[in-house]
Amino acid sequence: MDVPPNTPVLVGVGQVLNRIHDLSEALEPLEMMWRAIQLAESDAEAGAFLSDVQSVRVVRGMWSYQNPAKLIGERLGATNFETVGTLIGGNQNQAVINTTACEIRDGKLDLVLITGAENGNSSTKARKQGIQLQQTDAPGNYDRIIGAEQQPEHHEYEVAKGIQRAIQVYPMYDNRIRFTRDETIAEHLERVSGLWSRFNDVGLRNPNAWVQTNMTAEEIRTPSESNRPISFPYTKFMNANMSVNMGAALIMTSVKKAHAIGIPESKWIYPLAGVKGYDHFSASVRDEFDASPGIRAVAACLLEHSEVSADKLDYVDLYSCFPSAVQVAAKEYGLSEERDLTVTGGLTFGGGPLNNYVMHSIARTVELLRDHPGGKALVTANGGNIYKQVHGTYGKEPPNRPFVADDVQAQIDSLPTRTCLSTYDGPANIESYTVMYDGFQPSIGHVACRTLADERTWVNTTDPELVQAMTQEEFCGRSVYIKNGDELDVLN
Repeated sequence: MDVPPNTPVLVGVGQVLNRIHDLSEALEPLEMMWRAIQLAESDAEAGAFLSDVQSVRVVRGMWSYQNPAKLIGERLGATNFETVGTLIGGNQNQAVINTTACEIRDGKLDLVLITGAENGNSSTKARKQGIQLQQTDAPGNYDRIIGAEQQPEHHEYEVAKGIQRAIQVYPMYDNRIRFTRDETIAEHLERVSGLWSRFNDVGLRNPNAWVQTNMTAEEIRTPSESNRPISFPYTKFMNANMSVNMGAALIMTSVKKAHAIGIPESKWIYPLAGVKGYDHFSASVRDEFDASPGIRAVAACLLEHSEVSADKLDYVDLYSCFPSAVQVAAKEYGLSEERDLTVTGGLTFGGGPLNNYVMHSIARTVELLRDHPGGKALVTANGGNIYKQVHGTYGKEPPNRPFVADDVQAQIDSLPTRTCLSTYDGPANIESYTVMYDGFQPSIGHVACRTLADERTWVNTTDPELVQAMTQEEFCGRSVYIKNGDELDVLN
């Protein structure tokens, strides 16, 4: 077919893993970005061409650089380029891809470099040793920021109860999933650890996965000295693994520019479509814990634009910070949990470099699609607690339609929210809960309750017998009485 000259294509990918034995081997994030960029340019098999780059885009990390894109462009020898940054969030990589593809489609740009890196592993080791890692000075301001809207991650009523971290919220989603699927605690742990074991299997096939150790489902779900319990029902090996040193880079061009540079068509992968939609902003006001209307709306729109059904996707990478995120997304897309739902091994085994994970999943998707004629793939990106959804599809063959970046926010905003009460006294039912650990000992239970009027309210408990029982028995659905807004009596 005759491909329009402004059709966007991904033509080069690079990934770097900085495994260290001691801190003398540690690379700062900017150096990992640079090495990934060199690999991406080499991957395109067209010699040195990035001195012509028109825009350098860096996904925000936990580092303190002000404008690393400027240093990168100058080091490439570029003389007239734009610098672009992002906000914090696991959704930002796909947001950058969607924006970039539209700008290439519209003829505004034809050569763009995207990169990012995190050094969580080195930073943790340095902090423990009381060492300050050196970091290159990268002053200045970006020319613009992609995804410049900023919204809260947690409702004020959650914050008031000390619920401010993902490890407190995602396990509540999973415990509700268990209850609605009518599973016992043992059955649920077996199924979820089996899902994560299959993620580990994929990671073992990915040369750029951080974890290269085979783990059984039993090892993943069983607490041990190397796998302590974090928040019921999750052990350490069910959490995103942020203790990694990883960098990645992607090169995007137009079809016309790729031809001009001389990049072989065998290297080209086409972004097909991208869709954005944010769920209601917190667990407090979300209608249900085991569903995501945002993902449902994004999925329907994205698959329609991409001219593919979910069961025909050759590769899928569902954002996998925790098992509940994967289960919810799989349900909303209509994907079987038995198929491969990651291309990297996920954020536990592939590695979870904070906001930059999805750049690695896109890079791996490109590698796999290159060897799959006619193949199509899905990559989902999530920011917050199953909150900010930005998803994209990719194909080996040119699309029948121009790239589309759609937004289903109006559809999501029209859906019902649940009223949340700051405090409540009276009878209620436990909707879901989690138990946080101090070492191996249960310490505090965070409990989401539904009142008789079906409103939601939060209660904490530190009763030692109760929090211990919550890790051994099903408490979802139990009747309780809340006194003084924060005392929980379990009635059955």
